[in-house]
Amino acid sequence: MSVIVVNLIGVALIALIVWYFWLSKPQAAQATTTTGGVQEVFVVVKGGYSPDTIQVEVGHPVRLMFNRQESSPCSDKVVLDAFGVSADLPQGETVPVEFTPTTPGAYEFACQMGMLRGKVIVT
Repeated sequence: MSVIVVNLIGVALIALIVWYFWLSKPQAAQATTTTGGVQEVFVVVKGGYSPDTIQVEVGHPVRLMFNRQESSPCSDKVVLDAFGVSADLPQGETVPVEFTPTTPGAYEFACQMGMLRGKVIVT
């Protein structure tokens, strides 16, 4: 009987891992528009970017507010190549990164080493 229980728990854990890594799709965080017309999203940097997928509208200014909550040297800079912007992210501080997307599409942002990745979806 204990062999059956252990096998069932093992199958359940495998199913959970498969769902988490391959079948679940993160929802894109929709930017909120400030009174000044800027689309703004707060992004936590801690082992990755959260949220790592951000949806904004074309032609409106965007402000991504990065707050780095870790000491890993990989996460001390964020680079948005498609928009020609980058920023140093001091630990514990919130740093705004601003740009205006002019073309719809999906654009990546990453740390300087490319290990931490996120995406801005422009519609």
